[in-house]
Amino acid sequence: MRQAERYGDGGDGVLEAFERHLRLERGRSENTIRAYTRDVAALAASAWPAGMPTEAEGALDGLDLDALRDWLAADAQAGASPATLARHAAAARTFCAWARREGLLSVDPSARLRAPKRQQHLPPVLRQSQVQRLLDTAAHTGAPARSSGPAAPVVGPEEAARREAAVRLRDAAALELLYASGVRIGELVGLDLDDIDRGRRTLRVLGKGNKERVVPYGAPAERALEAWVRQGRTVLWTPAAGPALFVGVRGARWGSRGARETVDRALEGLGDTSARGPHTLRHTAATHLLDGGADLRTVQELLGHSSLATTQLYTHVSVERLREGYRRAHPRA
Repeated sequence: MRQAERYGDGGDGVLEAFERHLRLERGRSENTIRAYTRDVAALAASAWPAGMPTEAEGALDGLDLDALRDWLAADAQAGASPATLARHAAAARTFCAWARREGLLSVDPSARLRAPKRQQHLPPVLRQSQVQRLLDTAAHTGAPARSSGPAAPVVGPEEAARREAAVRLRDAAALELLYASGVRIGELVGLDLDDIDRGRRTLRVLGKGNKERVVPYGAPAERALEAWVRQGRTVLWTPAAGPALFVGVRGARWGSRGARETVDRALEGLGDTSARGPHTLRHTAATHLLDGGADLRTVQELLGHSSLATTQLYTHVSVERLREGYRRAHPRA
């Protein structure tokens, strides 16, 4: 079959086919799919200003190593970080390997492509006292008022108060679960009611690469979760939410953006940390587990890391915290 028939929409058709490959064959997360597709579209615009050709076998052979290097060099000159350049290179390698198998490339030009290594920054970690204040504040007063995001339906004062109380219960349960289980924000908002085993206090989580794992949570998270499910969820829920555990103010499944804003507001409310984002609670949970004596393999399984090397970053965090404590406390440090 000619390439023009397989990819009848030209470059757009190729990108759509690549996106399907990432989703159906590679099982990549939605965030990765969006990022890689966007990166490859930018690469295509750089390599083929007049449009990506798809008329014959080897149609993309104009994409050689020099073209890939020129694209990355332009990104670097524009101020892209080493982490961004590394992701761009990974997207290009994934695309070129796929295009070679599809016959769009005669050879894979990305085999010798190199990008700057990611800098291993120590992730921000909250102290236990900060976590306690964060969760206590969420439980008793909720996060600060919204400054953005979807508006709730217009209702009377009594119903508005009920909905506000429900949102506080939801936010408190979400923060408790993020810290208790170390799940990613996308995994949290993807939970359904039947993903909770209340008897065993565990969550069934669908992580990156559609890999399923079971993670535990503790008694404080259990209480916050029960309060949300029994007293809050029914207030916000509409049929649009289906079995979703967490529900947004419009009655549908809570989105990652809204959940991120909730975490950011709660962290900002602490007043003594610049840390932001849900990964702060994930990093903090992992570090506190290691500080408390958990072994590395247990933390790896809890977080859903495919490589132990990724989890080992948290041992560096714990060592740095130990060294900092030593420097502050020892008279001959």
